[in-house]
Order: sequence, then C-alpha cells, then structure tokens
Amino acid sequence: MWSDHFKEPTNPYHYVLQCIGGKWKMTILHEIHTYGSIRFNQTLKALPISEKVFSQQLKELTDAGLIRRISYDTIPPKVEYVLTPSGEELIPALDALYIWSIRQMDEQGIPIDSDAFVVHNSSKYVEKLQDIMDANDFTPEQKRKGRTTDNRY
Repeated sequence: MWSDHFKEPTNPYHYVLQCIGGKWKMTILHEIHTYGSIRFNQTLKALPISEKVFSQQLKELTDAGLIRRISYDTIPPKVEYVLTPSGEELIPALDALYIWSIRQMDEQGIPIDSDAFVVHNSSKYVEKLQDIMDANDFTPEQKRKGRTTDNRY
C-alpha cells in the first residue's frame, strides 16, 4: 500500500521523488495530459519502454493517486488511464521542469531529442522555447512515431 512507504515523517522532496521519480513517470503523465487518456498497448508502441517497466510505472502512478485506471466491461477488454485531479494539479510543475531542462541542456551543449519538441508543441512550450527550437531546426509539425499530438489514440 502506498501509505506504508510514509509511516515516518518524510522530507517533501523525497515524497515527490517517490511520486514522479523514475525514468518514465513524467513522460507517462505528459502523455495522459496531452491525449486525455492513454491505453496500455498503444502507448507501449509509442514509447521505447519495456512492458514490465511500463506496467510498474503505471501501478506506482496509480498508487500515488496521480492517475486512475478505468476498466470497461467490453469484449475485448478495454482499459484506459486518466489523470486524477492531483495529477492535473502537477502538470504546471512538470511543464516548468521541462522548460528548465531544455534550457539547461541547450546551455550545456547536451543534444536534445527531437521528440522533445514534437510532443511538447503547444503554445506554452513554443513561447518559452522558440529560440532553441529555431536553433535546432525543430518545428511543431514534425511527427513522432507515426502520430502527432493532434491525434488521440
């Protein structure tokens, strides 16, 4: 159970790292925010992540109360993941971290994955990162693994 991790007084930074730390959790949260919901197999095809790790990250995000798993009683079975109100509340903080990260990477000459601009192409990112996008010849119209952010799963 999630609360079992926090029986003793906990440093707030350690708590947030437990919630969103891990290689894929922030990306998963952004995917859900961007598309409104995600489905397991479709997202697995879009992200370079193993099924085991993806499943584990989804469970941890669910346990942390950031996403909710919705199971539909259909044949074949259908499961979606959506943000909870707490997950939605976290998005502006993730946006700030993302923009800061891109700026730091650019300053330090660290190559930036072109998908970084493809999936973060709304005006809130473009306004803050247009100079870096232009310098790296990235355009919001670029496609990511066969889809754009206009397309829902």
